[in-house]
Amino acid sequence: MLMDYIDDELIEAEFVYDLDQLGEFEKYIEETFGDFDVVYQDMEGTDINVDIIVVPPDEQENYYKLITMGAGAYEMDIPEEIQHYELSRAEYIIYLPPQWELDYESEEAYWPIRMLKDVARLPINGQTWLADGHTVYHSDDKEPFANNTNLNSVVLLRRCDYDFTPLHFRFSNGEKINFYQLFPLYQEELDYKWDNGLEALMDLFDDVRDFPLIHPNRLNRGKRTLN
Repeated sequence: MLMDYIDDELIEAEFVYDLDQLGEFEKYIEETFGDFDVVYQDMEGTDINVDIIVVPPDEQENYYKLITMGAGAYEMDIPEEIQHYELSRAEYIIYLPPQWELDYESEEAYWPIRMLKDVARLPINGQTWLADGHTVYHSDDKEPFANNTNLNSVVLLRRCDYDFTPLHFRFSNGEKINFYQLFPLYQEELDYKWDNGLEALMDLFDDVRDFPLIHPNRLNRGKRTLN
């Protein structure tokens, strides 16, 4: 499995996992998220490689799990006062319904994957850092991700499954990798989060059926708060 997706592009990037780390990471993903055969390989990265592992739906967990592999090779510049939390390295996760057409090339099908890759590259491209509760707009003009949705931003969550379990992984060298779920938001939900905080936003999602999966036209929970 490992050698199936290692090529010269990966080796040439500036910040990469070594072969031992890739093996350890792959083993952790299989043990934690499930077996996989598909990895979308990053063929453009010269700074980091943001490959995407695709764990398919199964009988117990009937949804896709897409997980970045490589973003954590870059060490984010975390403020000194919180460095003891070991937040400098991260990988990112999205969950998609089983009917999602991953092979379609249209933006209406591809936008969650583009969002995943864009957020994963943001720390190195923007010289910034990301952690639980941080939010990111899709674009400077706050436009939706694609024509089939009005979702226009994303919040990072340490809640990484239906049980809201925080996940992290340590390589054998002791380096910690934090996992963050990316959950798209409507503008009204983002506004509510800014005004009331992350936990208040999460309290709006009292129906587990539409969380944490990405649905382009799910109920806008922020509109409740405007009434």
